[in-house]
Amino acid sequence: MFKFTEHNGVVVPLDISNIDTDAIIPKQFLQKVNKVGFGKYLFHDWRFIDKNQLKINPNFIFNNDIYKNASILLTRENFGCGSSREHAVWSLLDYGFKVIISSSFSDIFYNNSFNNKLLLVILEKKDIDYLFNLVNSKIGISFNVSLINKRITVDNLDIPFQIDDFQRLCLLNNWDNIDLTMKINHKIKSYEDNISSFLLERPEFTS
Repeated sequence: MFKFTEHNGVVVPLDISNIDTDAIIPKQFLQKVNKVGFGKYLFHDWRFIDKNQLKINPNFIFNNDIYKNASILLTRENFGCGSSREHAVWSLLDYGFKVIISSSFSDIFYNNSFNNKLLLVILEKKDIDYLFNLVNSKIGISFNVSLINKRITVDNLDIPFQIDDFQRLCLLNNWDNIDLTMKINHKIKSYEDNISSFLLERPEFTS
């Protein structure tokens, strides 16, 4: 995974509220647990008319060639609701998305995204409405999303966003839970040494 500082990419607008994880990746594609190869199943039932992915749904926006390489998803409130499947995040990342912009996300989906280094940007509804109008009027437009400055820049307009300081620091430095644990390894070792000494002094606890 890369350190996320900023990203510039084409924005695809998905003007739908309450998109659940079963729509993001249907349950029949959850067999693997290695995080790769799920992108081809993203929004499977919306992108394809048949089960074998032979007939593309021409009315679904992802199938518009303009958005073929889109890496920023603009959507409506309560994105990622439903079941807690982490595969939903894996499929979005594997497809190529780096940023998702919405007015709200499911809590579990939000945490899964953070743990997998997918940046979720939460904006007020009025800002989301503005961005949808802009993206629909300028099809194929790109946004610059700066995690350093906590701003979305488009058409000489800056839109600030808020993010938890701890999450921002982890994304900027590409830290995961293992990295964070290793940073306090000396404290863990000190604790273990103290416990060992205590047990040696109190043999009744080891008998």
